[in-house]
Amino acid sequence: MVDVPPADATTYLALGPQWLDPSYIISSLGPWALLGVALIIFAECGLLVGFFLPGDSLLFITGLAATTGLIGAPLWLVCAVLAVAAFAGNVCGYYIGRAAGPAIFDKPNSRLFKRENVDRTQKFFDKYGNRAIVLGRFVPIVRTFITVMAGVGRMAARRFLVFSAIGAVAWAVGVTLLGAVLGQFDVVKNNIEAMLILVVLLSLVPIGIEALQARRERKLGASHLAEETLDGANDDAPTTRIPRPPQR
Repeated sequence: MVDVPPADATTYLALGPQWLDPSYIISSLGPWALLGVALIIFAECGLLVGFFLPGDSLLFITGLAATTGLIGAPLWLVCAVLAVAAFAGNVCGYYIGRAAGPAIFDKPNSRLFKRENVDRTQKFFDKYGNRAIVLGRFVPIVRTFITVMAGVGRMAARRFLVFSAIGAVAWAVGVTLLGAVLGQFDVVKNNIEAMLILVVLLSLVPIGIEALQARRERKLGASHLAEETLDGANDDAPTTRIPRPPQR
């Protein structure tokens, strides 16, 4: 079985409160662990209020638990259930967006809903287009909002479903298998908290890459603007003519 931290309600782990700790969630659910994890993945992928849930780290620990007996289902079934849950969550979020329209993003800032999350997702969607449905799976918060935004923007349903299915398999199956493979090593099983932090940090890599690219584009844009301004100034400058010497 997977070693989990003591179930003390006053204990807080590095990643947040105990009830968000993946090891605690799985061990507490017992025989219903797979169903509980699937519902959490569904909520994070399809419901706006699920953006704070531990998707990446939960998938990783689920893969580890499937290989050590804490989850009594075979690994292939665990991967299939989680991929379906991720896909179903996206479909739900998409049709919520289509039904509610732009008004769904007009809510004022609150403890759970912040406009900056929507703005960041919109920029991500605008930059990557259809690929954002796949890439957004690997970015916390973005994966929650982007499917709803696709519905609000009336993205073609068939195209959305195709890219959503690809993203669901790549994310849910990929991260779960990663946990199953790495969980075979004692250094991983003995340092669960450190591994969860590493998983979260890796999930932030796409955001870091996007930020660096945006910064480089801004610098290039500023450089081009300066060059165009300089060229325009040169074009507008009066031309000095050198008088020709008188002919004899």
